Amino acid sequence: MAVSCWTFLFAALSGILFSTQLSASQKVPNYTFMRNATTAPDISYYDYIIIGGGTAGCPLAATLSQNYSVLLLERGGSPYGNPNISNLAAFGAALSDISPTSPAQRFISEDGVINSRARVLGGGSCLNAGFYTRASPQYAREAGWDGRAVNESYEWVEKVVAFEPEVKQWQSAVREGLLEIGVVPNNGFSYDHIGGTKVGGTIFDHQGFRHTAADLLQYANPSAITLLLHATVHRILFRVKDGSKPMAHGVVFRDSLGRKHRAYLKHHPRSEIIVSAGALGSPQLLMLSGVGPAEHLRAHNISITLDQPLVGQGMSDNPMNAIFIPSPQPVEVSLIQVVGITSFGSYIEAASGENFAGGSPRDYGMFSPKIGQLSRVPPKQRTPEALAKATEVMQSLDQAAFRGGFILEKIMGPISSGHLELRSRDPNQNPSVTFNYFQDPRDLERCVQGLSVVEKIIESKAFAPFRYPNMPLSVLLNMTANSPVNLLPKHTNSSLSLQQFCRDTVMTIWHYHGGCQVGKVVDRDYKVLGVDALRVIDGSTFKYSPGTNPQATVMMLGRYMGLQILTQRVGGPAADQTDQ
Repeated sequence: MAVSCWTFLFAALSGILFSTQLSASQKVPNYTFMRNATTAPDISYYDYIIIGGGTAGCPLAATLSQNYSVLLLERGGSPYGNPNISNLAAFGAALSDISPTSPAQRFISEDGVINSRARVLGGGSCLNAGFYTRASPQYAREAGWDGRAVNESYEWVEKVVAFEPEVKQWQSAVREGLLEIGVVPNNGFSYDHIGGTKVGGTIFDHQGFRHTAADLLQYANPSAITLLLHATVHRILFRVKDGSKPMAHGVVFRDSLGRKHRAYLKHHPRSEIIVSAGALGSPQLLMLSGVGPAEHLRAHNISITLDQPLVGQGMSDNPMNAIFIPSPQPVEVSLIQVVGITSFGSYIEAASGENFAGGSPRDYGMFSPKIGQLSRVPPKQRTPEALAKATEVMQSLDQAAFRGGFILEKIMGPISSGHLELRSRDPNQNPSVTFNYFQDPRDLERCVQGLSVVEKIIESKAFAPFRYPNMPLSVLLNMTANSPVNLLPKHTNSSLSLQQFCRDTVMTIWHYHGGCQVGKVVDRDYKVLGVDALRVIDGSTFKYSPGTNPQATVMMLGRYMGLQILTQRVGGPAADQTDQ
């Protein structure tokens, strides 16, 4: 998923006003074109086949279906009717669900940071903290996008999924603290990426109900689109003729019963297969289909379609570090609403809640032993016994210890990057991924500068009502660094050295990207280099994460490229009378 595109984790919070039942504002769409893959024919034909019904795949499919037949294949299920996805009150519950049917599939990077990828229609927009903000105009220019079309595509998305949040006391204190310490100007509410302090959008409406990329399928032409759930694509099929590029012409997928199906492109020079399976899924699927580093593919007995050593390279995850601040007074439940966009490449955000209980057993939000967002643990120490012990320690703590919230910093970029490799030929198994957090010293310096800003906010007059006066910063830093669920080897200097604190408490904010980057694996039209009739359109194509949070741009990209493909098909040199 590009995931999306995905953001900041809090668990379900008890003692709040939101019901754990479906929100009254929820309108479950009647998608007549959505069905289980077990109902699919053995063989079918379409103008476009899109692999991945996530943050990019849904708007892309909706757009292409206006003129052509589209098959959208999603390996997960529907988000509708699942309160763990729909309700703000249940935030974190889906991420802590590690069952085979969970909408979130956990993975652990080789760095040791516990992470998650989406396995649900709507992708990461079904799991994240909901923050909605656009990329900067400079990002769009460097990507080679048309500015006017980009803005129109954002607006198309925003009509359905974006809202202005209701800012209450905790978020207001963070905002005023940012302004007090000089993260200026005050830009008020805006979807735009502007230096200073602003309130961004959210995909949660005022009733606390989540709106996702799956909602963008309401734009689809129901007579031209087929959406199959629980459809796992095992490989892309290529036709290879002597002297010409391999041409993608079909896919093999299996339904939930394990039955094999094949879908083929209709015979037209502009028909295409589009991979939108996210930053892990897209490079993984290219490799499983024989497009990747030849030596690595041979090691897995995969027939080579194209030796492409850059598939799986450039994997990055924006490191996030946070400080937990216990509050002497109750605070509202809030996810990411306010952001400070600094001049040195660090973004400051915050979230809060009355407590971190929710579900059974209790999840403890970012400190959850189940979600493990503070765990950067050697594999041999990741045992059920260790997590159970951490949970027991958490449950023994006074509930007042969990009243408060986090102020976090996330660095832009990042500059550090790693790579992705296959573990097996099973598309359901996570690939191996290494992000190399803070490998580049410039990333570490941005983290230190960002945490310095967080410290200043905590010490600001504006934030004083939410801080115990007898709790110095060193205590707050140690409390975060030595939390019972952080199974890292402890360093005694974490509160004295922000560099060490950055390394010891590194977390993901689920903004990982790369693996099929523009200029390396795909061209600026997102066509896979070296093969025909195949594109990748999602966050795997990014070199840097767009804006403070990427989901808005991933959804925009699906719409934007859908329009570009429609234009190219009608106006391109390969168009003919059969195209209409």
